[in-house]
Amino acid sequence: QVQLVESGGGLVQAGGSLRLSCAASGSILSFYAIGWYRQGPGLQRELVAGISAGGALRYADSVKGRFTISRDNAKTTVYLQMNSLKPEDTAVYYCGFGRNVYYPENSWGQGTQVTVSS
Repeated sequence: QVQLVESGGGLVQAGGSLRLSCAASGSILSFYAIGWYRQGPGLQRELVAGISAGGALRYADSVKGRFTISRDNAKTTVYLQMNSLKPEDTAVYYCGFGRNVYYPENSWGQGTQVTVSS
């Protein structure tokens, strides 16, 4: 069974930075794409950034140039470095997996809350 555990969220002022971590069970990162998604209050869950099994990167337009997705060489953890945070980045952030980051499996962890104050 695939298990993804998010961590690293918190409260930060606008302009600040946070680094989120997604720890994956087994060798999932070798076979599946992993994405970071977020769901703000009253909004639908959206893709923020993704990395394919082959290493191809995808970013939402709203975070390009500010967020960076990466994974460790052991392919057990995916990170999301978030810089120049804005209040509109406030959301619960989840990592998800699938054959394609745009169509993740309906299997989600508890997420990690990111709150950006103005």
